[in-house]
Amino acid sequence: MLRKDPATDVATLDGIKAFVADKSFPCVGAKSALNRDRMRMSRFGDMAGADTTQELWKALVRYSQEFPDPGSAPVSFVAVFDEIEAGDEATFECLLWRQLQALHDHDHARGIVWDRSVNSDPSQADFSFSVGGRAFFVVGMHPGASRMARRAPSPCIVFNFHNQFESLKASGKYAGMQDAIRIRDTALQGSVNPVLARFGDSSEAVQYSGRAADGAWKCPFSMRGAA
Repeated sequence: MLRKDPATDVATLDGIKAFVADKSFPCVGAKSALNRDRMRMSRFGDMAGADTTQELWKALVRYSQEFPDPGSAPVSFVAVFDEIEAGDEATFECLLWRQLQALHDHDHARGIVWDRSVNSDPSQADFSFSVGGRAFFVVGMHPGASRMARRAPSPCIVFNFHNQFESLKASGKYAGMQDAIRIRDTALQGSVNPVLARFGDSSEAVQYSGRAADGAWKCPFSMRGAA
């Protein structure tokens, strides 16, 4: 469920903002969204919990309604969760996919179909996660991440509009932004994140948690029926 302690919520969200605002943080898109007041944040309880899923689903639908056409200026929704008892990368990855599965199940129970502009099969290059009928590129961050760019002070899932990435790619702006991120990420970590791929070149599912998976990795997500 949503957190009820306003002081704790503010401090937690401020911590995420400070993490993104730090000069070493490599994602220039996230920095732009924060600086332009186009980053939405909400604090939730346990990742993949029933109450959390219901509230997160509602928040994502509101977010989608707020930005029916996000334009070219980056926009993001950051869902911040309670601390994870075992904060290693494998545990976070498991919880992230449990949360995404729960959101999809919530859609399916309401007859909401997958965004037709993307594939629902996570093994395919044109896969993107859909919730509320809208496709999102998902980024997981948490304190136990091996990549410093993903090592947020609290567990988070960031939802970025897939169609905005497509628009940026079509305009030629996406490649420049990706190159800038890679340069900054290398400066921060000493190497580029090995799981990163060019948008649309391979399935983005393996990138969601940030864990460096091997070639045998299989996405734990299951599509429900035709929704």
